Amino acid sequence: MSDQTKAAEDASAALPPRIEILLVGMNGDLRGKQIPIDAEKKVWDGSVRLPSSTQSLDIWGDDNDDITGLSLTIGDPDGVCIADRRSHVPMPWAPAGSSQVLATMYELDGTPSFMDPRAILASVLKKYDDRGLTPVVATELEFYVVEDDWRETGKPTPPKRLTYKGEPNGYQLYDMSAVDALDSYLQTVRAWAKAQDLPADATTAEFGPGQFEINLLHRPDALAAADDCIYLKRIAEQAARKHGLKSTCMAKPYANHAGSGLHVHASIIDKSGKNVLDAKGGDPVKLKSVCAGMLNSMRDAQLIFAPFANSYRRFQPGSFAPVDLTWGFGHRGTAIRIPDKDGPAARVEHRVAGADANPHLLLAAILGGMLLGLDEDLDPGPATEPGTVVEAKRLTHDFLTAVEEFSSSAFIADVFGESYRKLYGDTKRKEAITYLRTVSDFDYQTYLPRI
Repeated sequence: MSDQTKAAEDASAALPPRIEILLVGMNGDLRGKQIPIDAEKKVWDGSVRLPSSTQSLDIWGDDNDDITGLSLTIGDPDGVCIADRRSHVPMPWAPAGSSQVLATMYELDGTPSFMDPRAILASVLKKYDDRGLTPVVATELEFYVVEDDWRETGKPTPPKRLTYKGEPNGYQLYDMSAVDALDSYLQTVRAWAKAQDLPADATTAEFGPGQFEINLLHRPDALAAADDCIYLKRIAEQAARKHGLKSTCMAKPYANHAGSGLHVHASIIDKSGKNVLDAKGGDPVKLKSVCAGMLNSMRDAQLIFAPFANSYRRFQPGSFAPVDLTWGFGHRGTAIRIPDKDGPAARVEHRVAGADANPHLLLAAILGGMLLGLDEDLDPGPATEPGTVVEAKRLTHDFLTAVEEFSSSAFIADVFGESYRKLYGDTKRKEAITYLRTVSDFDYQTYLPRI
């Protein structure tokens, strides 16, 4: 720990505690208010308000009133932040006694905001509840840890302890020496996860220099599972700051190293606790139908799985990021993998999303696709076997194409609502067009000398 970091911690310890009430934004960012601990009552009695347009902010923090009409056009009205007590946890990085809680944005008339990602996921879970079913969900988050000089250099660089003369030591997959090199950071992450009662399980080194994966255990509450993932991202960030580093969930922070994914494992139980995806050693009809539902809706929902321009750099043939709409038993090259088909552990693994995905919107899209396969028997086609090639549709490599497919999708309108389909689609279209209009260093280095 640097002297500067130690001094900052000492100063923080002398500060009074606080409670932070947090909203999950469109891009998985956290926005909210810090409340003095002696005014904590207002968090629980519904007195905290923020403009409803807080939930429409794009990646740059712009409310885009000119394209959404949801801010100044209608007077930028307030919404009410209703805290979810289940998500109330301590903040180990803040002064002793400090805590945080996630909230859902409600309109003044008492209805959930159509823009709130937690409310959107809750509406999908209501459809399961109406059928007497409960999704059981777990997430696996990959992220990079980089040096903290990125603001000065303009790019990420691996932690010095994982390099030799500035170059990475090679691939670090499952390499315990990489874990040991950043052990103090990873132990802080684990300690803070325990303090927040997050169901963190295994931590592994991944392919890229400074890339790690932390698994969260299954929960029979998909909203809590998404909340856990959001909190884990924040813990990774705050712990990195404590250790003079930075964490990033960019899907592809380095051109020549592996991208970071956010894999989701899901099963479904009925009121008796029976796993409805359990094939019991026979032909897994319902399991395959659920796979088909996810595959049939995957192109429509790709903008949720890959929400930024950088996200599409991850979809490269020959990588572990799937590019084909395929499924298989135990096959890590497919979009949908079935790790187990028999017994209580029968489940599907959705392997498409990047670490940059909003966990609440991600689970809404995945569970919405699974519903298609629950409501009718669908055929996903032949399973992909090791060493075989299956003819299949592909995911797009183009950000703007994903925007247009999302914006015209009946599936998206059904799962997310027509108003959110338009808001999210229009906001992401602006981002995609801005990206296309930006002349990059690649353009100058490649074309300026030659054309």
